[in-house]
Amino acid sequence: MPIARTRSVALVGVEGHPVEVEAHLGTGPAAVTLVGLPDTALREARDRIRAAVANSGESWPDCGITVSLSPASLPKRGSGFDLAIAAAVLGADGAVPAEGVHDSVFLAELGLDGRTRPVGGVLPAVLAAARAGLRTFVVARENAAEARLVPDVEVVSVGSLPELFARLRGRPVEEVGYEEDPPEEPDPPGRRPDLADVAGQPMARRALEIAAAGGHHLLLVGPPGTGKSLLAERLPTILPELRTEDAVEVTAVHSVAGTLPRGEPLITRPPYSAPHHSATRAAMVGGGSSVIRPGCVSHAHRGVLFLDEAPEFQRGVLDALRQPLETGEVLVSRAAGAVRFPARFQLMMAANPCPCARPGPACICPAAVRRRYLGTLSGPLLDRVDLKLELQPVTRAELLADRAFAEDSATVAIRVAEARERAAHRFKGTPWRANAEVPGAELRRTFPVDDAARGVLAGAMERGEVSARGVDRTLRVAWTLADLDGSPVPGGDHAALAYALWSGGHA
Repeated sequence: MPIARTRSVALVGVEGHPVEVEAHLGTGPAAVTLVGLPDTALREARDRIRAAVANSGESWPDCGITVSLSPASLPKRGSGFDLAIAAAVLGADGAVPAEGVHDSVFLAELGLDGRTRPVGGVLPAVLAAARAGLRTFVVARENAAEARLVPDVEVVSVGSLPELFARLRGRPVEEVGYEEDPPEEPDPPGRRPDLADVAGQPMARRALEIAAAGGHHLLLVGPPGTGKSLLAERLPTILPELRTEDAVEVTAVHSVAGTLPRGEPLITRPPYSAPHHSATRAAMVGGGSSVIRPGCVSHAHRGVLFLDEAPEFQRGVLDALRQPLETGEVLVSRAAGAVRFPARFQLMMAANPCPCARPGPACICPAAVRRRYLGTLSGPLLDRVDLKLELQPVTRAELLADRAFAEDSATVAIRVAEARERAAHRFKGTPWRANAEVPGAELRRTFPVDDAARGVLAGAMERGEVSARGVDRTLRVAWTLADLDGSPVPGGDHAALAYALWSGGHA
């Protein structure tokens, strides 16, 4: 009985699982049966593939066809199996050499005219198959650059079924009757935000630099017009470029989500995600009924998640951030199973001091209303924020005087990179990269500070102003200040400023 096998990949979250696609041509009425937990989009592939093959000048086998997707217990979703199924069926029919498709991985959707179409998640799919020992991948032409990000693999890009069949038969590739789509070009570069644009808030710019250098989470509280959103948009501009492995990981998330920038297969800059305050919990951390998608926290992986008007977010949405802030990943559980998404981001929140958002004496909110408004930000969430800063409105004189001292992002980014290098040297041989990631117990045991710094924090503890956990948070910030200053250990001045920033100082 004719049987042919090809390969494809099923995605569960951002994790790929190699799938063997088997096609068996049997007796009985002409029909196609798909087995192996296919979803609705995959079941519809039967008619789509038949039309694509017929419109490519090939004959569809006039018999009963069974297509098995193994392992059978793994759910398969989406249209990315189209090309693998077509190759397996025609390999079983003898129309193309069956041995030519056996060890290749096919990842593409098919149009009714036989053209291949790109699919999401190609990068994590190729990564998973390469780890399983597979080396040859056939993808749609639009996905080729993304697939080639994986080293030591052979990527064959095809624009249509006739082109694929010509390659398998060893004939010259001809694209007769198909108009080639123009290649995607990157979006034209616009003017990047620059930290020098934020004038009149020198302490806020300093806090942003500290946050970038140590990977600290940051809360800004102040009336409208004090520059909170401007500062948030400029945080990614002073962060270091992503390391190669981080860039691949971030690109994989955006590939699954379908948000890769046009013409740029590899994301090299820290991403920036700023959801609206009406976002649901599923939109924030990921979810979905049939297909589980990554949420905003995963879109911000290795980058910045900015929550503007943070008290306006639902309490449950904010509390859902506590798990990814602690573990660096999100676990989304559904009846069909659990999916993990990476979510190691830098949180930045902005809040007005009260619902009316009027500055100073113009505020009409009673004290109880102000406390209730900011009380939406729960203690456990704020406990994970190392830097808290209250911004004040800027006068015209302060604005003009500060323009000469506002440094651009490139200048600050150099200092941030140097501070990160000092921290990386200190943490060599450990799983941590930035000061904000070091556990408190390890921080006190392995990285002691000098007596002056200990004295500042001991005094605050004796006055009941800070808890033991608060001391750990303050120590992390003190180490970042020392790294920025080039000091071997934090001193008393570093500890005092770190404590002021942790407790919520004024800008």
